[in-house]
Amino acid sequence: MSHPYAELSPDRVLDAIDAQGFLTDGRLLALNSYENRVFQVGLEDGRFLVAKFYRPGRWSDAAILEEHAFSLALAADEIPVVAPLADEAGETLHRHEGFRLALFPRQGGRWPDLENPDRLEWVGRFLGRIHQLGAARPFAHRPTTDPLVLGREPAAWLADSPILPPEYRERYRTLSDALISRCEAIFAEVRPSSLRLHGDCHPGNILWTDDGPHFVDMDDCRMGPAIQDLWMLLSGERADMAWQMDAVLEGYRTFRDFDPGELVLIEPLRALRLIHYGAWLARRWDDPAFPQAFPWFGTRDYWEDQLNTFEQQLDVLDQPPLQLFG
Repeated sequence: MSHPYAELSPDRVLDAIDAQGFLTDGRLLALNSYENRVFQVGLEDGRFLVAKFYRPGRWSDAAILEEHAFSLALAADEIPVVAPLADEAGETLHRHEGFRLALFPRQGGRWPDLENPDRLEWVGRFLGRIHQLGAARPFAHRPTTDPLVLGREPAAWLADSPILPPEYRERYRTLSDALISRCEAIFAEVRPSSLRLHGDCHPGNILWTDDGPHFVDMDDCRMGPAIQDLWMLLSGERADMAWQMDAVLEGYRTFRDFDPGELVLIEPLRALRLIHYGAWLARRWDDPAFPQAFPWFGTRDYWEDQLNTFEQQLDVLDQPPLQLFG
């Protein structure tokens, strides 16, 4: 069977934009996105829009509309999040020939320099504001950042998938179970609070201009602990991560308190992301874009490296949490 995105031809993309009342001029550029299909579309008046075609079957309409409502609320509070455009009826989620799509203004930018403590503090201030608004009420239709959603469920699926070679199956089950069990124990001990998050706040989802940062791709917004939106900004050795977190929290605490007890969740969240990412790639392998973009996935070298990383991460989970300088 062909993949659903096989039907998303350039003409169909342009027709979908025209159907929303915009006049396209034929300029179409596919942007770097795998979970959804995202295009920069030129308009006859010289402007550009960004069109996101949601992956069929991934989110319910209610979950997508929660994403949109959260983004719009943040933008209304003058937080630099790229929010969807609403039509004259106030609708942000559209349909065209079996696809669901949303339109966004094009907002460019460059990769942020997160070696600069002033910029980390700047990002931290906005994350504090995002979380302050995010704590006002919960999501009703979006997932939670926890060991069940990010660990147990994807690991169980992958362990039974034919993409996992039989000779690695038992070792994968043993190591993933050990990792998830340790993560579950740490989460149970910390009992973190849960609020609405960006959910996937890595540097690639922060674009920088002369006016500062803006946040893109709210597609993975979800409930979870505040640290989920902070830890992916860190890199390097533990000392590097400590000063980076100090800088982020210097800005964050301007608008919202941070529970330092959540620092112990950094390595469990990293472990869960490792597990979830492998299962995500396996689940999407029927999409022709994935074998083309990730040719190394599923090879024996990949599984050896993945399982060795699991073993290393088990050792890291037994280390003390990150200690801040400030």
